[in-house]
Amino acid sequence: MTSTPTTGPPVATPIDGPPGWLPLAAVATTLLLWASAFVAIRHLGEDFSAGPLSLGRLLVGAVALAAFALPRGLPRPSARQWRSIVLIGVLWYGVYMVALNEGEQRVDAGTAAMLIQVSPVLIAVLAAVFLSERFTLQLVVGLALAFSGVALIALSSSPDGDRDLLGVGLCVLAAAAYAVSLIVQKPLVATMSALHVTWLACTVGAVACLPFAGSLVSELRDAPASSAWWLVYLGIFPTAIAFTTYGYALQHMTASSLGVTTYLVPPITVVMSLVLLDEVPPALAYPGGVLALVGVWVARRTSRKSRRAELSLRSQPDLG
Repeated sequence: MTSTPTTGPPVATPIDGPPGWLPLAAVATTLLLWASAFVAIRHLGEDFSAGPLSLGRLLVGAVALAAFALPRGLPRPSARQWRSIVLIGVLWYGVYMVALNEGEQRVDAGTAAMLIQVSPVLIAVLAAVFLSERFTLQLVVGLALAFSGVALIALSSSPDGDRDLLGVGLCVLAAAAYAVSLIVQKPLVATMSALHVTWLACTVGAVACLPFAGSLVSELRDAPASSAWWLVYLGIFPTAIAFTTYGYALQHMTASSLGVTTYLVPPITVVMSLVLLDEVPPALAYPGGVLALVGVWVARRTSRKSRRAELSLRSQPDLG
């Protein structure tokens, strides 16, 4: 007599994916390194002009990234992917860096970091339009709180109302270039590794900045050795490492929620500026920073609810 085998309850198949803390660690690494970049750019403003500083940083970054990317194989992007990579390289690694470097010749590091924070608002709107991400009430509230905190910091940083309009405009231009680039990169990193995308885009940005090569050589000759090492730091850490960790985080988070986390950069930049540049933040900067943190927390809560919707974005076509 044979017995009919019994079947137990179905066993859920585990979903392959990184541990939940890895994307958060990638974001934290990016934010710390990008905050340090604002301080380093401000510090190097006396030795390097905007274009040569951008080219030097990108050349170092491209070489550092190649050392890690090439052993993993040579990527073969499609024609559509190449268009996206070139657009990201020109906008994010070219226009963004030149505009930000020139802007920081006119405004301090903390103010520049605050002005860049208009980008999450642009990212959220663009993500809703092009990536089909939900523009939820919770995200709107988080954006409003965080933007209010950034605005409070910006107002407190200039009590006399003195502003260099060109410097402010250049920082806003950098924010717009960053926002568009992030939206273009979102579907790209769904089919390519973040490391390869970062390396190729950084290389494109370096090529776009080659007209500044002569000035870079001249300014390097006159700059002290410490400034040259700061330039190397910018290329390896805030560029090669931070852009790669940001691309990795972008693979596992919604573009709008990830963009909002950059509201943490201004408070970090203010602290670093105090320590390294002796720039003392005014009293109102502290409640502004707290308000920005609250906004980030509120907006980040939406990402857990968007995990399933995130999988559908893998099939979205590249923009451009």
